[in-house]
Amino acid sequence: MYRISDFSKITSLTVKTLRYYDEEGILSPSYRDGANGYRYYNEKDFTRAGLVTFLRSLDFSISEMKEVLADCETDEDLSYFLREKKKQVMGNIAREQMIIDKIEQFARPAAPVTGLTEYTVELGTADPVLVASVRYTGAYANTGDYFSILYKAVKGNGAGVPFNLHYNDEYAEEAEIEVCLPIRRHIRGDGIQVRTLPAVRKVIRTVHRGPYSTINLAYKALLDYAGEHSLTCAVPSREYYLKGPGMLFRGNENKYVTEILIPVESGPDSGKGENHGGQ
Repeated sequence: MYRISDFSKITSLTVKTLRYYDEEGILSPSYRDGANGYRYYNEKDFTRAGLVTFLRSLDFSISEMKEVLADCETDEDLSYFLREKKKQVMGNIAREQMIIDKIEQFARPAAPVTGLTEYTVELGTADPVLVASVRYTGAYANTGDYFSILYKAVKGNGAGVPFNLHYNDEYAEEAEIEVCLPIRRHIRGDGIQVRTLPAVRKVIRTVHRGPYSTINLAYKALLDYAGEHSLTCAVPSREYYLKGPGMLFRGNENKYVTEILIPVESGPDSGKGENHGGQ
């Protein structure tokens, strides 16, 4: 049996840490002297201490270690927990990389400001169109997955620029989106629907050039125009991807071209395009 001071030496765990692990039920001594409360550890405790130290080195939290130690009886059991932890770590790495990318984007020396981004907003209409589509609730970034499904189903029957219908009138982390591909004729495919989108009598439209991360400026220009002309905006709005990422590579985001249409329900019947700035 080992006293806590000796056990600390052979496990490289401080006495303070051993007491804390005892309180948390992670590493309790096999024997405790009822008279003085002294802790005594044995070989089984030494083996468990090695596992605890190993888990801490992999950044397992106290609650995670409790769950592992409660259910881990064999090396095979441990391997399942380690694979799950690996998935968590990979997810954290991806999130941290996104933060790094954003920092790098804004940490670059700013180019001289020569003026505001100009958006030409125009009144128009939208013609009826036969589409194959998939409607889903989720993140905006997931649209590429659904376009892949549509392109496989449509094959050579595509007849126009891919676009999305957005059914929310506000920004939403879980958005209602319908991914659409214009088609020449009716087709069949698992998980897709084919329908004719009706004509829209009146829309306001503009073109955004650049990454999707700044597309909010185009929406601002459209909403500013609607407000200035007493127009009431409706849903679904549309985003036509005139030039965007490919199926395998994203390419140069600064060269993306996206046309945005928002249906309007009232206001003047005609009008000239106007320029609206965004920063």
